Amino acid sequence: MLPVVVLPGYLAAAPDYYPLRDYLRQLGFVVEVVPLRVRSWFPTLGGRSVAPILEALDTTIQSVLNETGASAVHLIGHSAGGWISRIYLGDQPYDGQVWAGHQWVQTLITLGTPHRSQERWTRRNLDFVNTTYPGAYYGQIRYVCLAGKAIYGTSRGSFANWFTYQSYKLTCGEGACWGDGVTPVAAAHLEGAENLVYEDVLHAPRSRLRDRPDAPWYGSPEIVAHWQQYLKAS
Repeated sequence: MLPVVVLPGYLAAAPDYYPLRDYLRQLGFVVEVVPLRVRSWFPTLGGRSVAPILEALDTTIQSVLNETGASAVHLIGHSAGGWISRIYLGDQPYDGQVWAGHQWVQTLITLGTPHRSQERWTRRNLDFVNTTYPGAYYGQIRYVCLAGKAIYGTSRGSFANWFTYQSYKLTCGEGACWGDGVTPVAAAHLEGAENLVYEDVLHAPRSRLRDRPDAPWYGSPEIVAHWQQYLKAS
């Protein structure tokens, strides 16, 4: 099996993904999380370049390849980590640099990634991604996009309901729809990818609802059991 690299989501730190890493290691995979801290994201705030994240991702992948002798990795990108990974795959200049990561990645699995957004701070980067590398762009790479169908957005009720509604609306232009509490289902999928929907799955490790303290996220063992098959290809 090929090694696995996990890229955290926006403003998330590597330790949030250690339970996912450790569970995959128990299954026999070689797994590393890109060693980001919350402050690693600060230079990217306000829609600025995500080059610092791309640099950390490339360093991690090259290290894993050198240590294992593997020819490629399976890449898991959570939330913004998914579309940032699509930039990494590309062979066109981004902020003056070409990463061409498609030569090192066999499978890209995105977890609750907003592959499109109407939020002005993310438009610059996402417009670049979707214009330059639309859909499942590289035919030799297996794209697997996971969406969670856990919360229906509504502007009524609690603050949590309002937040979910606004998050969906900022992403796809419609707040009254299903999603994982942050990313609506429609935005989490890519044309040409293997697009999957999981019932009652929340967006992130820390997205725990008061009335559903045991609700899983994409990296919970019972959910990983469904998609870890995509990491077994070599």
